[in-house]
Amino acid sequence: MVSIQESANAQPPFVDIQIYIDYYSAVKFTKVESRESKVVNLIATFHFLLSSLKEGDLMVKRRVGVKGDNLLSWLRIFTGNSNIELVGKICKQLRTPVGQSEVKSFSDGEINVEIDESVRGMDVFVIQSICAPINDNLMELLILIDALKRASAERITAVLPYYGYARQDRKVLPRAPISAKLVADLITTAGASRILTVDLHAGQIQGFFNIPVDHLFAAPVLLNYLKRLKKEIVIVSPDAGGVERARAYAKRLNSALAIIDKRREAPNVSQVMNIIGDVDGMVAVLVDDMVDTGGTLARAAHALIEKGARAVYACCTHPVLSGRSVEVLMESPIVEMIVTDTIPLREEAKTCPKIKVFSISNLLADAIRRIYKDESVSCLFV
Repeated sequence: MVSIQESANAQPPFVDIQIYIDYYSAVKFTKVESRESKVVNLIATFHFLLSSLKEGDLMVKRRVGVKGDNLLSWLRIFTGNSNIELVGKICKQLRTPVGQSEVKSFSDGEINVEIDESVRGMDVFVIQSICAPINDNLMELLILIDALKRASAERITAVLPYYGYARQDRKVLPRAPISAKLVADLITTAGASRILTVDLHAGQIQGFFNIPVDHLFAAPVLLNYLKRLKKEIVIVSPDAGGVERARAYAKRLNSALAIIDKRREAPNVSQVMNIIGDVDGMVAVLVDDMVDTGGTLARAAHALIEKGARAVYACCTHPVLSGRSVEVLMESPIVEMIVTDTIPLREEAKTCPKIKVFSISNLLADAIRRIYKDESVSCLFV
C-alpha cells in the first residue's frame, strides 16, 4: 500500500525535469479522496509529463518551483571572515539570514570550518574577498566550499568581490608562476560550480576557469557619484593598461579621455609622466581597478596639476591600500578618492577624510537573486 507522511514543513520532492507545479496543493488530501488515490494520480501525472518531454527539456537543477520562489527558500549564503560587513548588507537586501557556520583557526594556524545547518540540495553562495590576510582568506574560501560540497549542496557559487592574485595573470619573467590561474584551479577543484566576481584586474582571467564566470563591473555604483560632480571632467587612465576601462567611463559620462604614458628615459632615472590628451582647466578623474600603495595615482595627480588640471579625483573599485598608501594619499593633490566596499578598509583608512566608500551590496544581491532564479544577469554587465 502506498503511503505518504504529511507535514506542515514538508519540502517538495526532487525530480529530474523542469516541471513547475504547486506541490503542496498536489499532495493536499481531502476527506472525500483517499491518500492512496491522490498519490497514484500524482505519479500518473509525472509519468505523462515525462513521456511528453524531449531530451532538450531536461535540466540539471532538481528544485521544484524555483522561478516562482520569491522567498528564496532554497538559497543559502555563507561567508568566511574577510568581509562580514558586506555580507550583512547583501543578506539584508535579499532578506535572508547568513548561513550558520563557524570559521576559526587552531592554535597552530590551521583553519577549521563547521557548517551548523543542513544544506542538502540547496543553492549555496559563498561570499569571500581574497584580500589581506590573503592566504588565510583564500584557505577559508577553499575549505568552506569543500565542506559544503561534502554536505551535499546542489550548487556552490563562489562570490569573490575581490579576486586576489589577479595581478599575476601572465609570465613577466622566465620561470615565473601564473598564480591567478593556480587560484582558479584551486577554487574549481574545491567544488565551486560557478564564479561571481567584480572588476577583475584582467578580463581574460575568466578564461582560467572551466566553469561559468559572471564578471560584474562596479561602474554603475561609481558613475552615480561622478555624475553629481556637475563639472567639465576628463577621465584619465593612469597607465596604458587601463585605457579600455577609462574609455568606458568617458563614454557613459560623455566626457573627454586622457592617458598617462609612463616612461623611464634611462636607468636610475625617475619615471617621466607624459599626458596624452587635454586636461587644462578641467577636473581630472583618475580611473583604475584597484589602489594598492597609491604611488602611481599620487604621481599621476601631480603630473595632471602641472598640466593645468583644476582638480584631481580618483575612482577605484578595490581599496587594497597597503603600506603607506593612506599617508601617500594625504600628501597628494587628490581631492577625493572614491572606492567600493569589496575590501574592508583598515582603521587608518576609515578615518582618512579623502576616502569615500560606496557599497556594491545592491549589485551583488541583484546578481545572486538572478543566478538563483536562473534569470539573465547580462543587464548588470554595464
